Amino acid sequence: MGTLIISATVVLVIMGFDNSVLWLAAAGLLFVYFRYGRTGSGTAAPSSGGSSPAAGSSPANYRAYRQRRDQQAKWERRYRRERGQ
Repeated sequence: MGTLIISATVVLVIMGFDNSVLWLAAAGLLFVYFRYGRTGSGTAAPSSGGSSPAAGSSPANYRAYRQRRDQQAKWERRYRRERGQ
């Protein structure tokens, strides 16, 4: 993905010698890529294929799940309270 973005930026810069709007497009493309596109595909937690997950990863994954679930419930309660539902 990064190689595609870099090559597209280079093409836009080269074509931008005739049209300066393409330079702005190249800058915008790089901005969007660095701001939103660099998620890092290796950062996701590995999924276990079987019914019994690895012993070391289960408590951490469950703890993270509980924190997300509790935060979501907290936001929903706050929304209902503020909206009067």
